[in-house]
Amino acid sequence: MNDVCSINNLTQCLLDGGVSPDLANLLTILGGVVLVATVPLVTVIFLIWIERKIAARVQDRLGPNRVGPFGLLQSVADAVKMLTKEDITPMGADKFIYNLAPIIAFATVVLIWAIIPFTPLHIGADLSIGILYFVAVASIGTVKIMIAGWSSNNKYALLGAFRTIAQLLSYEVPLVLSLLIPVMIAGTLGMQDMVRAQGSMWFVFMAPVAAVMFFIANLAETGRAPFDLLEAESEIIAGYNIEYSGFKWGMFMAGEFMHAFTAALLAAVIFLGGWWGPFVEQVPALGFVYLGLKTAVVYIFGLILRSTVPRVRIDQLMALNWKWLVPISVANVLITALLLKVVDAIGLAPQSGDFFAHLPQTLVLLVGNLVLMFGVATVLRNRGRAQRLADEAAHPVEHEDAPVVVGAVGH
Repeated sequence: MNDVCSINNLTQCLLDGGVSPDLANLLTILGGVVLVATVPLVTVIFLIWIERKIAARVQDRLGPNRVGPFGLLQSVADAVKMLTKEDITPMGADKFIYNLAPIIAFATVVLIWAIIPFTPLHIGADLSIGILYFVAVASIGTVKIMIAGWSSNNKYALLGAFRTIAQLLSYEVPLVLSLLIPVMIAGTLGMQDMVRAQGSMWFVFMAPVAAVMFFIANLAETGRAPFDLLEAESEIIAGYNIEYSGFKWGMFMAGEFMHAFTAALLAAVIFLGGWWGPFVEQVPALGFVYLGLKTAVVYIFGLILRSTVPRVRIDQLMALNWKWLVPISVANVLITALLLKVVDAIGLAPQSGDFFAHLPQTLVLLVGNLVLMFGVATVLRNRGRAQRLADEAAHPVEHEDAPVVVGAVGH
């Protein structure tokens, strides 16, 4: 038993301190609720500042630098401003559903935090079906977009909701298929067990294609550039949440920022070893540091991408998913399953937890991923060449030695 009280053994610590079992259970539940509800809210305020600063640096601007030191209180000022704005409900709107949508938008993201392992000792709920729980809760977020657009009694909001639903539902397919790879390798659906399975080798080295598919699908699921069609203001004004104002609109934005960070956090947990790092078994609190650093790398890369690339069209978005990401993800699942069976059959499956025991399996899976990437690159090259030849045939270029006719100057 640990001498330090953690979330996992808080009830036992309270019982050892003389607290009654019912009160100890109640205090544990309340503590978990307060922690899960407070930390994401505080994190959102800091994330908005980070996103503005990074976008400013990428685009050669200063970013927030007036309110508070280094502009740190700018997000707080924005939150206060939204609280003071008028709350408007459109005529003809379904008020109950209209007001429920922003709550669902933020709550679904917060619920995901319950299964994220921050250290070997700190996890809200160590579910044996953690990955399945994540997929189920993330799917609820799709509902809030539909009910927000439908209940607003605005045709543009409804059209924006339809388009957003098509995007989110489509990209859930490669997202789930990419999650199957680490599940097959680790042999578990539990988040904590998946992190422990990466103690000697991160899954990103065994399944780089799945990691890339997971990252791209999450960009679309969170509505980040180049897939930010959830707010294509040039086409459908502000999309599904156009009729929301004040703090309700702020909850949608907070959910979006929190969702992007949570996606980076999950990528670090599933593919980058989570809280694993040197001396983490001796000092479990170091898990917060390692997980934070890995999450920051993924999150900042996404922010730089958002500030750099332009938005794609809706037809390009859907074509990328159904013509490329889904077939690649299906092929990746089949190849990984076959290679894992081969590794097990020839006796290369890891028998212990050290690095060299996992190295043969890692090399076999890595070679399979490289072959798949080479096949995709070959298909892209052939299609690009065929398209270029077709364009040259349709628009032949005149010979360089052809005479140039200069128009006469009128008198």
